[in-house]
Amino acid sequence: MITTAVTITVNGEAYSTEVESRKLLCDFIREDLRLTGTHVGCEQGVCGTCTVLLDGQPVRSCLLFAAQLEGACVETIESLATDNEHLHPVQRGFWEKHGLQCGFCTPGMVLTAKALLEENPDPTDEQIRTAIAGNICRCTGYVFIVEAIQAAARELRERGEAVDA
Repeated sequence: MITTAVTITVNGEAYSTEVESRKLLCDFIREDLRLTGTHVGCEQGVCGTCTVLLDGQPVRSCLLFAAQLEGACVETIESLATDNEHLHPVQRGFWEKHGLQCGFCTPGMVLTAKALLEENPDPTDEQIRTAIAGNICRCTGYVFIVEAIQAAARELRERGEAVDA
């Protein structure tokens, strides 16, 4: 077994460790770090279930080797809320607008939406649909997901206006 020394920052905490050179990022996150919110679906980069943020951008963690990520910053769903009382606006939107059913795709969908809203705080429905096109949901039909992301966008914009005032 060939290993590689790597330091990866995950959810703000630096991890310096030896990883098997062929260990996927999703497996490193789930098995080594015990952060099980990142789900693994197709393992081919198609479904978006394993989406995490890498240096702020959504990526499929099943397509990256952990050893490739020396010095990188990864954000998983666990970084967004400390408890049910302190949900991120995207999480709250999904909760309040029924943007989830089984929840399997939800972590990847939420992180994709978070990245979208950081780049575009006032997206159209079409822009939202384009952003989440790589995240497959087999339950909802996407209508409530789009509504959830719009609700989160409104909340984030209102927060920003309150801060500027």
